[in-house]
Amino acid sequence: MPTYTAPTRDTRFIVNEMLDLASYGDLPGFENATADMIDTVINEAGKFCAEVLHPLNQVGDREGCTRHADGSVTTPTGFKEAFAQYRESGWGTISQPETFGGQGMPHVLGFVVEEFMATSNQAFAMYPGLTTGAISAITAKGSDEQKEMYLPKMISGEWTGTMNLTEPHCGTDLGMIRTKAEPQADGSYAITGTKIFISAGEHDMSENIIHLVLAKTPGAPDSSKGISLFIVPKFLPDADGNPGKRNGVMCGSIEEKMGIHGNSTCLMNYDGATGWMVGEENKGLAAMFIMMNAARLGVGIQGLAQAEISYQNAVTYALDRRQGRALTGPAEPQAQADPIFVHPDVRRMLMDAKAFTEGMRALALWGALQVDLTHKALTEEEREQADMILSLLTPVIKGYGTDKGYDVANNMQQVYGGHGYVAEWGMEQFVRDSRIAMIYEGTNGVQAMDLCGRKLAQKGGAAIQAFFKTVDDEIASAKEDETLKPIAEALDKALTDQKAATMWFMQHAMQNPNDLGAGAHHYMHIMGIVTLGLMWLRMAKVAAAKLAQGTDDAAFYEAKLTTARYYADRFIPDAGALRRKIESGAASMMALEADDFATAA
Repeated sequence: MPTYTAPTRDTRFIVNEMLDLASYGDLPGFENATADMIDTVINEAGKFCAEVLHPLNQVGDREGCTRHADGSVTTPTGFKEAFAQYRESGWGTISQPETFGGQGMPHVLGFVVEEFMATSNQAFAMYPGLTTGAISAITAKGSDEQKEMYLPKMISGEWTGTMNLTEPHCGTDLGMIRTKAEPQADGSYAITGTKIFISAGEHDMSENIIHLVLAKTPGAPDSSKGISLFIVPKFLPDADGNPGKRNGVMCGSIEEKMGIHGNSTCLMNYDGATGWMVGEENKGLAAMFIMMNAARLGVGIQGLAQAEISYQNAVTYALDRRQGRALTGPAEPQAQADPIFVHPDVRRMLMDAKAFTEGMRALALWGALQVDLTHKALTEEEREQADMILSLLTPVIKGYGTDKGYDVANNMQQVYGGHGYVAEWGMEQFVRDSRIAMIYEGTNGVQAMDLCGRKLAQKGGAAIQAFFKTVDDEIASAKEDETLKPIAEALDKALTDQKAATMWFMQHAMQNPNDLGAGAHHYMHIMGIVTLGLMWLRMAKVAAAKLAQGTDDAAFYEAKLTTARYYADRFIPDAGALRRKIESGAASMMALEADDFATAA
């Protein structure tokens, strides 16, 4: 039976020391995040997730969700009661606007709760996670009437939300959608069509489900420029704003999936369902991207989450399981064998996991801070800078974070040997659950092309240049400190590789777009290596200063410095190999004809 303990000590280190959240106290909403409040949120969220949500993780995996003849869906045993506790405790309100019942605290703390929930029970966390994305879209694009009608109950958790994009014949290419929206005399629309892969599409945990649906109005352009966004409630709100008449939307089936069985991933049928347009006609994709970007950051956190829980359990197992002797001689001569923890190959996997999870947590929370600064920084220049950095970070957090998160979950299963392949230990569930994160909310290939095809050129390259300057400045400062200098020098080499890869794209992508496509995945990973390297440089700086001034927790800070050095030794050199892959171009990749891929009879 796997266990989970929320990483509250590491989270407090990142929030209080690396990010220094208290230094932003002059910004709106940050005044509520006092030191005591930050500690309370982190500790109590950790306790709730470990004690309430985690025990249901294997239950949800074994039972899955059940669809009934009337289209209703029952969630696994305990989910409904746990969601009631989640709602009553106000965990979904942490970073939501006070105007509609939220607590108005920084997104950083909202991301902390999101990580702990996804780590303890990813399938459960997806129900409120999709709601958060729907709230973002309605907040940004909804009318005042729509905000008043839906946001208070969605923020409180009384109602939940979904996003409906994909159809059986189209996923990434949303311009091909066929769902229709026919205007009605009362200003509403009749929505007809089928959507698939709808996470939390139907369940028994909330009073109402608010679907955000992409559809096309009559005469709309037959492309992505002809998409509109609609609010389509499961139950139509009555005159008092309470769930009333059942709408024409129903779950047709639940997908049979590799993992996240506790979440109801539904095929949704819309049969003349009543909906209301959100924002402008034919501008729905831009509105939905607000929700998708929020979801992509959340999926990146899922990559971290499955890495974290698999790592925690692998460490416990490696300290307990005895096989063989240490290469340097028996570590525990009195025992028949040494713990596998002493073997370098096991240490390699555990150190890779530790370096990734702690670095990725720092990156996710730094990304959350950019979300806050985009809206709340004091000057327009600061807000624009944060927005540029966030736009670059989003595909990296999602793409690199979930690629590496899956790798970690896979390696932590390997630590268990044959026991890792057996369901009762829980490791194979973490591998299965982590796999979806590389696929949904835009596959990681799509994330890589978003980064390289759109974000690098954003504002004439201003965003990537701003990122380069941020890293350059921190490297230059760190080189003056003998403790930090080796880490800074290693990161400098990786940044040089990223700059060179960026220049190579500029020189070749216009002539041959396939050169960009062939190298995009590798570039996303170079940037992932550099961004985590920046996080480790920052964490090492804080740890070194703390040790220099004296601390009662020296072991924690020494471990930070050691892990930062390990990251510099073992992760950063990969940037050079990735750069060389990019510079090899697309010629050999695209040379074969389709028939050449067929297996000879």
